[in-house]
Amino acid sequence: MVIKYLDKFPKKKNARTLWVLKPMWVTLRKMFKTTLHRPVTIMYPYEKEWVPDNYRGRPGLHFDKCLGCSICERMCPTKCINMVDSPDDTGKNVLRPQVNLGRCMMCGYCAEYCPVNAMIVTPDYELAAYTREELIYGPRKLAWPNATEGMEVHLKEHLLSDIAAGETGKLTAFYEVDRPELEDKKCIGCTRCVKVCPVDAIEMYTAGENDKGKPIKLPKFDNGRCVCCEKCVDECPKDAITIKEVL
Repeated sequence: MVIKYLDKFPKKKNARTLWVLKPMWVTLRKMFKTTLHRPVTIMYPYEKEWVPDNYRGRPGLHFDKCLGCSICERMCPTKCINMVDSPDDTGKNVLRPQVNLGRCMMCGYCAEYCPVNAMIVTPDYELAAYTREELIYGPRKLAWPNATEGMEVHLKEHLLSDIAAGETGKLTAFYEVDRPELEDKKCIGCTRCVKVCPVDAIEMYTAGENDKGKPIKLPKFDNGRCVCCEKCVDECPKDAITIKEVL
């Protein structure tokens, strides 16, 4: 009967009718299948699906590991991370991340770029709140008590120089090879870079005397301690410091 009914219409109308009937048939087939067999849903929140440790839920924080380098703040694509003063158990103030989960896209970039793996990704996805203020997680609230190694995201990449040399299996983290460089002529010896370095990798040394007989002080970088956070670059008033990226 349906075929005889469709024969009365032109071919274009037949194609349009069949196009409408196809998704309806798929829906009905799925309905009959789930009716005869076990349901595909669970009784949430009484039942919950298994979540792996490396699931990228809300960001977490190892409070004691954080250096206050602000790399997570700079790398965040939605700008939902702010660095706030957070005293530790000894009373020392360290800038640690505060995350606005109302804007967070759970990309995990903060955990990828953290040089000491202080930022992690947690399996926590139940983040409903009544107010926007409740979605702002400070450093203490970000802490995850049952953190495991799977929650840390180790970002390493292939360098073009290593690939050209035939070392295709070698992986390197950016903070292990990129280093700050100083242009001596621009430096005025203001020591701002020393003050903002979170790992105390910069110290001033005397490089001679100027025309007036006063000592010329320049910063010296300890590459073994530097995490390439670029705070010295941002703070330098004369743009005397740049980051040399190793390709």
